[in-house]
Amino acid sequence: MNLETDNKYQIDATDQKILAFLVKDARMPFLEIARECGVSGAAIHQRVKKLESCGVITGSRLLVKPQALGLEVCAFVCVTLTEANCYPQVIDALKKMPEVVECHFITGEHALLLKIFCFDHNHLMNLLIKKLQNIPGVGKTETWVSLDQAIERQIWVKDYEYDIPEKKSRRKK
Repeated sequence: MNLETDNKYQIDATDQKILAFLVKDARMPFLEIARECGVSGAAIHQRVKKLESCGVITGSRLLVKPQALGLEVCAFVCVTLTEANCYPQVIDALKKMPEVVECHFITGEHALLLKIFCFDHNHLMNLLIKKLQNIPGVGKTETWVSLDQAIERQIWVKDYEYDIPEKKSRRKK
């Protein structure tokens, strides 16, 4: 199956293999990937550069367990805006809060879904009351505390399966 990016770059089977290796280990040497893919190291380097320039690969990063830094509380906060046009100002204010690690503009009753990390419940409460709910344009918040993260992974790259259920006729016979 070919994937398509905004730039209409067609990802082939070799690109999928390269991405699968890099998602599993972003530090994997290109020569090792080349051996696994049956191509030259230069070809891997060129393909990775092409994937980066087309926006398929948006970077690589080190992942740090929040608990290692003392951040024991993970919470998800839904934010309702007072007016839709205050979205840019609210986002600017949220970018200044290091506890906010993700922000999604969502459908439904709320406008934003935030993922935040705090040291403890007092930190979370202060963040909500003194910072988040005082941002101009924030109408209300609703918070869920995560008790455990059962799954943590990158997006899968190889063997995409997308089954579309067949539409069955609902006509009475």
